[in-house]
Amino acid sequence: MIRRSLLSLALLATMTACAAESPAAPAAAKAPVPATKAAAPGAAVGDEAIRQALQSLAPGLEVGEISDSPIPGYRQVALGARVVYVSQDAKLLIQGTLIDLGSRESLTGQAEAALRVGMLAGVGDESRITFAAANPRHEITVFTDIDCGYCRRMHAEIDEYNRLGITVNYLFYPRAGIGSESYQKAVNVWCAPDRRKALTEAKAGKDLPQANCTSPVTRDYDLGRRIGLDGTPAIYSANGTQLGGYVPPAEMLARLEEVEGKPAQ
Repeated sequence: MIRRSLLSLALLATMTACAAESPAAPAAAKAPVPATKAAAPGAAVGDEAIRQALQSLAPGLEVGEISDSPIPGYRQVALGARVVYVSQDAKLLIQGTLIDLGSRESLTGQAEAALRVGMLAGVGDESRITFAAANPRHEITVFTDIDCGYCRRMHAEIDEYNRLGITVNYLFYPRAGIGSESYQKAVNVWCAPDRRKALTEAKAGKDLPQANCTSPVTRDYDLGRRIGLDGTPAIYSANGTQLGGYVPPAEMLARLEEVEGKPAQ
């Protein structure tokens, strides 16, 4: 189970849906099994040993920075843009949300938001399609899919986002994957002489001329998978807070005002 869970973080798969399984026949009653008490973390073995232990569970897993953890005896480990906690002896792993009961803030969410900021900062302005507000108050990054209904609904209101002072930076995330029809539509937009106009037309359902040029679509898609996207639009504030999927302009402004100046989640 741990290996499958770690693999899900490594693969960061696109959105799927599974049918519920039929209820199984009641099993014969069994005697309760006494719970096994977890051992306290032992002596520290070093970050490289922790890295090797994780990669042995899921070969190819992207193990990033290993740093101090709020939990005594544990190290905080970045897996892409996700965070887990591993005991200093590399024998125990905790995966979940760590809450500060005093502040009621998610310490895990804050750490993951910081990771997203760093990953998104690696995308230069020249690799985005930006719809800038005339009087900017906030800036968001949006992973979008040309064929996504909610993405189209959001873009149909782009003028209102801009009017409210929200600058929108688009990156591509064709949910069907690299080489799909949606992927080619994204490439067609990027290769067009006027990318902003082409994006607006594509989201309105217009078929653009098929094109082939050097584009960031594959890189955007891979970045989205590393961040952990499970659908589009995927929207992030400047401090890395995940704002959700489609959010109407006025509500988006309210959310941005709320998260501004607060620890990211």
